[in-house]
Amino acid sequence: MKKPFLSLSIHRLPVLLLACLAVLAGCASPYAARRRAAIPADFRRPTVPAGANGNRASPARVDLGARLFAEPLLSRDHSMACATCHDPARDFQDSRPLPLRSSSPVAGEPAYRTPTLWNVGEQKRFFWDGRARSLEAQALMPIANPLEMNLGVEEAAARLREEPAYVEEFAAAFAGEPAANVVNPRNLGRALAAYQRTLVSPQAPFDRWVEGDAAALSLSAQRGFALFTGKAACISCHTGWNFSDGRRHDIGLPLSAAVRGETRLKTPTLRELTGRAPYFHDGSKATVEDVVAHYADGVQRRAGTPAPVALSSDERSDLVAFLRSLDSRTGEG
Repeated sequence: MKKPFLSLSIHRLPVLLLACLAVLAGCASPYAARRRAAIPADFRRPTVPAGANGNRASPARVDLGARLFAEPLLSRDHSMACATCHDPARDFQDSRPLPLRSSSPVAGEPAYRTPTLWNVGEQKRFFWDGRARSLEAQALMPIANPLEMNLGVEEAAARLREEPAYVEEFAAAFAGEPAANVVNPRNLGRALAAYQRTLVSPQAPFDRWVEGDAAALSLSAQRGFALFTGKAACISCHTGWNFSDGRRHDIGLPLSAAVRGETRLKTPTLRELTGRAPYFHDGSKATVEDVVAHYADGVQRRAGTPAPVALSSDERSDLVAFLRSLDSRTGEG
C-alpha cells in the first residue's frame, strides 16, 4: 500500500530544504563576490599624490605652500589670502552664497561661490568652468584677479623677495635653482599647488564600510548607496573615490545661475559635504535635503540636463543618510 503523499513530503522535507539552500547559495555567491569586489575597486581611498606636472611635493615645498596659502602679502591691500575664502575651518571654502570680493569690481564679471579644495589633487580641470588646466596655473589666478587678491604675480613675487625668511624657504624648496631668481611666479604657483595636493579629506564612515566594517553604515545609508549607484543615477557624474568625474554638466539650475554664460559646470566632490552649505555653485540650496529634492523634482529641463528621478520620502531620507556618511564628522553607522 502506498504511503500518503503528505508523509512522503514530510519525510523528505529536510533533504529538499538542504538541496534548495545549496542551489540558492550557488546562485547567490557569485553575485555577492562580485559586489564585494566592486566596491573597494571603485571607492578605496587613494594615497596623497607625490606630485604632478614635474612639481615634486617635497616637505620643504609643501611647508612653503602652506605658509603662502595664509599670506596676506599676496593681496594688493594686504586684506586677503588664499585661506580667506578657502578657510581650513570651513572645509577649504566659506559659508557665503556669493564670494568675497575686493574693492575693485569689474563690470560683467560673474560671481559664484568658493569651491572646496578637498581632494583638489584628484582633479584635472579647475574652477567651476574648468578654465585652468593645472593646479599650478590655478593657484596664481586668484592672486591676479582684480575681483580677488588683485595683485600681479610679478609684483607678488617681488614682495616675497623683500622678505629674507621667504627667500630662504624658496631656496630650500627649490634647491638647485639659481638663488638670485628662485622667488618667482612659477615657483610661487608650484609651492601653492604642492600644498593643496595634500588636502585629502579624512576617513569617513563610508570608507570604513568599504574596508570591511559592516557596522560603519546604517541600513538607511546602505539603501542610499544602492539608490546613489542605481535608481537615482547620481554616480553618472559623482564617480570614484572623490565622487566627481571632474567634468562639466548642466544640472538644471535657472539660467541666471550660469557662470560666464556657461550652464555646464564642473562636478564638485561630495566628500565632507555636510559642513559645506549652502550648495551648488550659486549657493542656492541651503541643505543636503534641498539638493536631493532638486534632482528629484526641481530640475529645469533643457538639452543636456538630467531627467528628474521620482523618489519617495523614505528614499530621499536614505540618500541623505548615505551622503552624510561621506563626512568624517558624522556619527553615521
